[in-house]
Amino acid sequence: MTPYSHMRRVGIVASLATLAAIAAIAVETVWLGPPPLPPDRARSITIVDRNDALLRAYTTADGKWRLPLAPDAVDPLYLKLLFAFEDRRFHTHSGVDPISYVRIAIELARHRRLVSGGSTLTMQVARLLDDTFEKSARGKLRQIIRAVQLESRFSKTEILAFYLERAPFGGNIEGVRAASFAYFGKEPRRLSPAEAALLVAIPQSPNARRPDKHTHRARAARDKVLRHAHKHGVISKDDLARALVEPVPSERRSPPQLASHLADAELQAFPERLVHRTTIDARMQGNLETLARDHAKLLGAGLSAALVVVDHMSGEVRAEIGSAGYLDETRQGAVNMVRAVRSPGSTLKPLIYGLAFDSGLAHPETLIEDRPTRFGTYTPKNFDHDWHGTVTIREALAKSLNIPAVKVLDALGPAKVYGRLTALGIDPKLPQHAEPSLAMALGGVGMTARELAILYTTLARGGVAIPVKHRRDDVSAKATESARLISDVASYYVGDILKNAPPPANARGGQIAYKTGTSYGYRDAWSAGFDGRHVIVAWVGRADGAPVPGLNGRAFAAPLLFDAFHRIAEQRTPLRPAPLGVIRGKADELPPTLKRFREQRDGDLVAGVRETPVSIAFPPDRAEIEAEPSDGESIILKAEGGKLPLAWFVDGEPLLSDPSRREVALAGKERGFLKVSVVDASGRTDRVTVRLK
Repeated sequence: MTPYSHMRRVGIVASLATLAAIAAIAVETVWLGPPPLPPDRARSITIVDRNDALLRAYTTADGKWRLPLAPDAVDPLYLKLLFAFEDRRFHTHSGVDPISYVRIAIELARHRRLVSGGSTLTMQVARLLDDTFEKSARGKLRQIIRAVQLESRFSKTEILAFYLERAPFGGNIEGVRAASFAYFGKEPRRLSPAEAALLVAIPQSPNARRPDKHTHRARAARDKVLRHAHKHGVISKDDLARALVEPVPSERRSPPQLASHLADAELQAFPERLVHRTTIDARMQGNLETLARDHAKLLGAGLSAALVVVDHMSGEVRAEIGSAGYLDETRQGAVNMVRAVRSPGSTLKPLIYGLAFDSGLAHPETLIEDRPTRFGTYTPKNFDHDWHGTVTIREALAKSLNIPAVKVLDALGPAKVYGRLTALGIDPKLPQHAEPSLAMALGGVGMTARELAILYTTLARGGVAIPVKHRRDDVSAKATESARLISDVASYYVGDILKNAPPPANARGGQIAYKTGTSYGYRDAWSAGFDGRHVIVAWVGRADGAPVPGLNGRAFAAPLLFDAFHRIAEQRTPLRPAPLGVIRGKADELPPTLKRFREQRDGDLVAGVRETPVSIAFPPDRAEIEAEPSDGESIILKAEGGKLPLAWFVDGEPLLSDPSRREVALAGKERGFLKVSVVDASGRTDRVTVRLK
C-alpha cells in the first residue's frame, strides 16, 4: 500500500467515525434515547469484613450473582489479556475501533450479513446494558451508536467497571468477581495466567464454555486466549507452557458464606444498603466457624455452639459465630445463639464481686462463710451440693461458689447490679412484673452472648465501658471512653482472681482471665474471658433450650474458649499490670472492716437492739463541692448511724481515718466526679457520688 493510499484510508476511517458520532447524537433523542444504566439495586448485596474481603453476598432480585468490581481490584494480568484478546485499542478509540469499523462496513456491504464480530469492549457493554443480543446489521448499528453515547458520558475506567460487573459467565453468574469465586473460590486480585485467560474466554459464549458443564470447550477457549496472549507478547513462552497444562475447574463453587447470622441481621436492619461494611476479620471468622462446628460434633448430636470475639482496645467485634453450622438443620443452625436471650449462669459473679470491692465491702482476701444460708424463702446451693466452710472471696469466685456470691449480692442489693448492667446498654430480661432478685447471682436473668461480651469488655478495660460495635460506619458507637462501671483497682482484683482460676484439661492457665457458667436445668454452658487484647464469650447448648444432662460450663464451654484464644493469636497479649492503690496481704493484714465479710443486713437485730444503718450525712448524693474551700481547710466527710469503727473509701481506695470518729478529711483530690462509700463494723454500707468543681 502506497503512503497516499494509507492516508486516504485513514481519512475515510476518521470521516466514518465522525459521522457515527454525529449520527449517535442525532439518533439519541429520536430513536434510541439515552443509554439505559443499571440501577444500583441490580447489584448483589454484599457483606464485607474490616478489609473489604467478602463475607457473604445475596443474589439480585432476578436471581443473579452480580458483584461490583473496580478495575484496580482485579489482577492486572487479566486486564492485559482482556485488552489483547478483545480490544487492543480500548484506551484510544471513542467507542468503536476505526479499523474494525471499516472492516465491519465492508463485510456488511459485501455479504449483507455479519461475518465477524469486531465489537469493542464499549460495544459489548452497550449490548449488556441494553440487554439485547440481536445478531443483525440493525443490532450492530444499535451497539455502535450506544457505544459512542457511552464514551461521551463516561470515562474509560467507568466503562471498564461496567464490563467487569456485568460480563456473562454462564448460568446466573455475571461479572468477573462472581466468576472468580464460582470457578476458583477466591477474589480476582491474584490470578494465574490460566485463570485469567479462562475469565477472558468464557463471556464470548458463556453457556457453551461453562467449565462446570463443558470443561473441554472451556479449555480450548482458554488455550486460544493464552496462545494469542503469547503471540502479542503479553505472557512468556514459559508462562504459556505452564498455563496450558493447568487444569480447568470442573465444578462450580459456592460464594463465601461467613458470618451468615450477622449478615442476615444486617440485611434485615438496613435493607436499602448495597454494601455492609463490618469490623469482622474474615480469616478469624472462618477459623472460629470451623472450630465451633468441630467442637459441637465432638460433644454430641443436637448440640450447637456460639462465639463472640471483641477487640477490647477498640470495642470492635472481630468474629461472631451464631451456631455450629448455619445450614446444619440437625443442630438448628439457622438460630442465631449470639443474639438469643438465655440464662448466663454464674458469669455475672465477677461483676457482683467487683462492685463489692469497689464499695469497700470486701477484698479478694476477705473471709466469708460458705455454709447453708436462707434468704427469706430463697435457699441457694452450691453446684457440687457441698459446703466449704470459711473461704476467701478469692476462693469463692475462683471456685464459683454460689452461697458466698448470693451473700455479697444481698449486701449490694440486686437493683444495683441490675442498674449497672443497664448503664452499659445491656437489657437484662426478668420474668414479667418481677423485680431484680438474689437469683441474679446464679443466672436468674436473661442475657445474650453479645451482652456478656459487652460486660467482659468493660472488665478487661479496667472498668471503663466502651461501645461494642460490628459496623465500621456506626457513628452511634464511637470508640471513646464512656462511663466507668467499677474502679480500676476493683477491676484488677476481678481479673487477677479469674486469671488463676483452674484451666480446663490440657490447657495452660495464668494467661486468660475467665469465668464459666451453667444455667439452671443444664440448658446453657458458658465461658467468658479476656487477655490483654481480646474478649471471647463461648456458649454451648441446644438451640431449642432443651436440657442436656451433664452440661456445664467447665467441661463443655471452657475448652472451646481456650481453643478460640489459641486460634486468634499466635502470641498472647498479657493482662494489664496492677494499678496504683491495690492492697496486698492476707486476711489478717487487712483493715478491720475487710478481714471478714459482715453478713448482717439493714434492720438485723444485734444484741437485742435494732441498729440504725450507717449513712453518709455529708456530702449528700449528687452534690457539687468546691475542690478548694475558701477557708483553705479540707472537705469533711460525715457519717451517721452504724457501728464503729468506720472505713471510708473514695473511688474504691481506702481513705486514712480515725476508727473512733464518724468524720474524715478529704484533701488533695482533683476536680471531677468521686464515688464515696463508708462501711461500718457490721459490714453495712452507704455510698454517694459527688462532683468537685
